[in-house]
Amino acid sequence: MDVFYALADPTRRKILELLASRGQLTATEICSNFAISPPAISQHLKVLREAGLVKMEKHAQQRIYQINPRAMLELGDWSKQLAQLWNQRLDALDELLKVEKEKYIQVKGKDE
Repeated sequence: MDVFYALADPTRRKILELLASRGQLTATEICSNFAISPPAISQHLKVLREAGLVKMEKHAQQRIYQINPRAMLELGDWSKQLAQLWNQRLDALDELLKVEKEKYIQVKGKDE
């Protein structure tokens, strides 16, 4: 399962936020925070689990979910790399604009 497909749904993102803020939660505890059916929450949890974003442990009849920290670190690293590439492009554009501005000022100065 693709991580970004799993993150595309707002309910799944809210489940991750809930787990990030409260730690380990049972499926029932997660479900109590949403106005959708338990089977729907179960399907969202399945997608998150298959994407590797959450871990699930069974304790008797309970299923306890928690965020997979490794997956979150990988997402964070990817996001930082993307931001760094974007910043490099913006820095290059800034340099180009400075050069073009200097050229414009020089040409304008000669015309006057």
